[in-house]
Amino acid sequence: MTKRSLFWHLFPTYLIVLLVALAISDWFTLHAIKDFYLVNTARELEARAVLLRAQIALPDPGSAPVLIDSLCKRLGRESGTRLTVVLRSGQVIGDTDHDPATMENHAYRPEIQQALAGHTGTATRYSYTLHKTMMYTAVPLKSGNEVVGVVRTSMAIAEINEAFGSIHVKVIGGLILIALLAIGVSAFIARRLARPIVRMKLAAERFTRGEFEHPLPEATSEEINDLARTMNEMASQLDQKIRTITDQRNERDAILSSMVEGVIAVDTDERILSVNRAASQMLGLDPKSTIGHYLQEVVRVAELHRFVAKLVSGGASQEGQFELQGGQMRIVQAIGAPLVGERGEKMGAVMVLHDITRLHRLEVVRRDFVANVSHELRTPITSIKGFVETLRDGGAEDAVQTARFLDIILRQTDRLNSIINDLLTLSELEQSSRGEIGVQRINLQLLLRSAIDLVQRKADTASIAITVRCDSEVAVDVNPSLMEQALVNLLDNAIKFSDAGGTVEIAAEVSDGHVIISVTDHGCGIETIHLPRLFERFYRVDRGRSRELGGTGLGLSIVKHIISVHGGEVSVVSSPGKGSTFTLSIPVAAGPTAL
Repeated sequence: MTKRSLFWHLFPTYLIVLLVALAISDWFTLHAIKDFYLVNTARELEARAVLLRAQIALPDPGSAPVLIDSLCKRLGRESGTRLTVVLRSGQVIGDTDHDPATMENHAYRPEIQQALAGHTGTATRYSYTLHKTMMYTAVPLKSGNEVVGVVRTSMAIAEINEAFGSIHVKVIGGLILIALLAIGVSAFIARRLARPIVRMKLAAERFTRGEFEHPLPEATSEEINDLARTMNEMASQLDQKIRTITDQRNERDAILSSMVEGVIAVDTDERILSVNRAASQMLGLDPKSTIGHYLQEVVRVAELHRFVAKLVSGGASQEGQFELQGGQMRIVQAIGAPLVGERGEKMGAVMVLHDITRLHRLEVVRRDFVANVSHELRTPITSIKGFVETLRDGGAEDAVQTARFLDIILRQTDRLNSIINDLLTLSELEQSSRGEIGVQRINLQLLLRSAIDLVQRKADTASIAITVRCDSEVAVDVNPSLMEQALVNLLDNAIKFSDAGGTVEIAAEVSDGHVIISVTDHGCGIETIHLPRLFERFYRVDRGRSRELGGTGLGLSIVKHIISVHGGEVSVVSSPGKGSTFTLSIPVAAGPTAL
């Protein structure tokens, strides 16, 4: 159905009402004028009849019919009126338009009968003599108190209508002018009434777009003005509420976006209502395009689907854990609760997702560490206990065997002591920072030489040559003892896993505000599968060979922690059968300087 503007609702209504009113007014006016004209015409006819009666003034009108007929013809032509004189018997003795002798008896004419009765008679009827409709007025002609005849005047209705027609045309013309004026007035009134409504419509459209800065002006009409004031108050309240809701939404979005945990809200049909940035990153979603979609459409994790279905249908809080497969496997802990409205109606569910991959890995590392510590400590303790029991049970009688047993016990004790010392070192390093370890400016080449001196004897025994490449003027801010320990651990490993007659290379250079130190050997190398866990505590590539060579399994872990407290990084590149290169990158706090 076609909608029309308010103007086209008001204007036709006003126009129809005005036209109907004008039409009724025209009808009544014309009839009133016509009636008035007919009454006046009847009065004029009566007046003319009275004048004619006064001129006849004969006691017996029938005694002078020729005179009366002549008088009727002369006066009728002068007044433009048909004059007729009728005796009491109904005989016509004078007429303006016809010979009385040829005219029929008029005794039964209604106006004649009324006049013969002593009254003024009037009638409008068809004249068979003239063959047209006429208006008649008759007055009694008396002789003394006796009615002796009738004087009648008449006029053709066509002449009356012709005279009235000119009046009718003028009235119709006036009414047309009034109608045109009424159309203009109706249009003006309709537009004036519609204009404030149109302004309110435009204002309401602005309000729907959130434009509240242009209030409605006051109107001349009290009702429209009250409506405008109400709309302005509504707009002000809407503006305030929208601002409040927007601020609350922005605060909520900011909170959700800054959360490390992922948050997802779904409705009772498991359509996504809200998802924050952390959840999008966890599940690989686009936050904007996923709103309104079913969770099953955008997330391909069966455990999560079952968790959400149980949460939505159960109505109680739930906890779960599942794995996310992707470029890197992640373990996620989910905590969910029903989403309930203000009136207690069920609206869906909300879930908080915790990425516990790191915690899980730390737990694995912790379990491995406990197991490794237990194993590493149990081995020397078991060995010591065994030899002590042997000596107690009589093995001490053999001096040579006793000395051998004591040497073994001493080595195992030293190994146990090394493990404990390394663990204590790691514990101290984990609780330290760069500002707590006591750094000082030291010549890097001297530091490298000092570390080499500590392993030189072992290198000579294994026929391993150590080469150094470092600018003698480079200095760096480090803790000398810790840095020396890290270098010794790397050199010691390089010597252990190098073949006799091989070479270990140590080099240092400055690049982008960092000192880069590399230790390279050309030994057996390390398979790629072991590299990610190489710096874990007690992790060994070849456990048997490591124990045979006397390692505790904590050396590289200590190196990593020492470099970390210096604000640096450690990395390794290795190829099986070709050797390994360990690289230390340490920031130079004040930049390298010459000594």
